Amino acid sequence: MVSTTRYTCRMATRPVPFQIDEWFHCYNRGIDKRIVFEGEDDSERFLQILYLANSTKILHRSNLSQKTTEEIIAVARGTPLVSIGAYCLMPNHFHLLLKEIKDGGIVRFMQKLGTAYTMYFNTKSERTGNLFTKPFRSRHVGEDRYFQHVVNYIHCNPAVRFEPGWKRGAVRNMERLQKRLTKYRYSSFSDFAGEQRVISAILSPDVFDVYRHTALHKILDDARAYYASISIDDPDVAETAQTIKASP
Repeated sequence: MVSTTRYTCRMATRPVPFQIDEWFHCYNRGIDKRIVFEGEDDSERFLQILYLANSTKILHRSNLSQKTTEEIIAVARGTPLVSIGAYCLMPNHFHLLLKEIKDGGIVRFMQKLGTAYTMYFNTKSERTGNLFTKPFRSRHVGEDRYFQHVVNYIHCNPAVRFEPGWKRGAVRNMERLQKRLTKYRYSSFSDFAGEQRVISAILSPDVFDVYRHTALHKILDDARAYYASISIDDPDVAETAQTIKASP
């Protein structure tokens, strides 16, 4: 279910208020740094809600219970609340790049997204209460160069699973990392790399007019620069990232 009936968003004093036609890096983690995506079913549900929640309409995921993620993303959803520029899901947190296209669109979208996924997760896990920390965090993306860094940082989040030392500049196998990032379904990296996916409809086409795709080593450099900046402003980002286990 995608609605705002059971989710209240504590208003935060943000360094830069949300503004029409401005991009913002929005992110959140599980309360107490808990795992919020326990398996593929959870990640698929979040992708589905990411698409359905981005609408001025109230759409019910329960009405589409037998449909796959690709089938759900083919459903007409009406007028979007935000432009989605990039995304990535990690076990205990997620990152989104959002542009405000309607007054209050980002807050409303994040409320709908948080409500729907929390209700799903709590029902599945037989738990109650908040799943994500409140309020969600946001950073304004003020220029094209900064935009590149944010997109690349979001897409490089899964790199820690395959190359734990990437933030220090230690990558053992660049070609293998490129393949792993491209195959990682729960990020928009492959859409920017030119892969043809039905779920690319989650993204707004205008993002590709701004982003300039580059080689992986430059993407990693941009991501490291942004990580260094955001870790100073928000130490929780570094601490949350350290809890992710590497994959073999």
